[in-house]
Amino acid sequence: MCVSHCSRCVGMALIPIAIVCMVANMLLLFPDMKYQYLTERHVTREAMWCSGIWASGLLVLVAARGFTTHYEKKGCCYFTAEVLRKLGYACLVIVASGFCFVVSGMGLAQGPLCLHNGTEGLKWERPLKQVNIGEKLYLYDPERWASACEEPRGVVIWNIVLFSVLMAASGLEFILCALHLLTALLEFMCGPGFCKNKVVPA
Repeated sequence: MCVSHCSRCVGMALIPIAIVCMVANMLLLFPDMKYQYLTERHVTREAMWCSGIWASGLLVLVAARGFTTHYEKKGCCYFTAEVLRKLGYACLVIVASGFCFVVSGMGLAQGPLCLHNGTEGLKWERPLKQVNIGEKLYLYDPERWASACEEPRGVVIWNIVLFSVLMAASGLEFILCALHLLTALLEFMCGPGFCKNKVVPA
């Protein structure tokens, strides 16, 4: 079946992407490669949600295993069950990766949690967070990055790079499974003869 061949390819592609998401999120929990910021809860909120670990990571790996599993059986009922199973896994990845993409986008846009030397002295806050709607986003103003945070060291670049990686990886997961969902739906509607260029009643 076409959906089975496509599913195996998608499943194999999702595995390294899911691992990248998990590693990126784990690194976000340890800015400057120090664990005390995590134990003191001085880590960006979106990183603490761990959407790259459980959503675009573990859930996607579960779906990838489902995509790569295939049973050599024939028949109309098996065909229907197999396609529906793949559709379910595709929907799971779309929801999980979409959630991770949104969370990562929020973390990237609002900037890191860090020790900032402001008007009230040293304080843990998000100094680069956009306060007013018309305010220029810090991503387009690199001159602010170096002076924004006293510690963790280099946390601005750390967050920008890792949240960008998470967005790119989860976005790729979303696109792969959205395309696979369309393929599976088409095969489900056309029946098992879809890949042989002839339509057979499902």
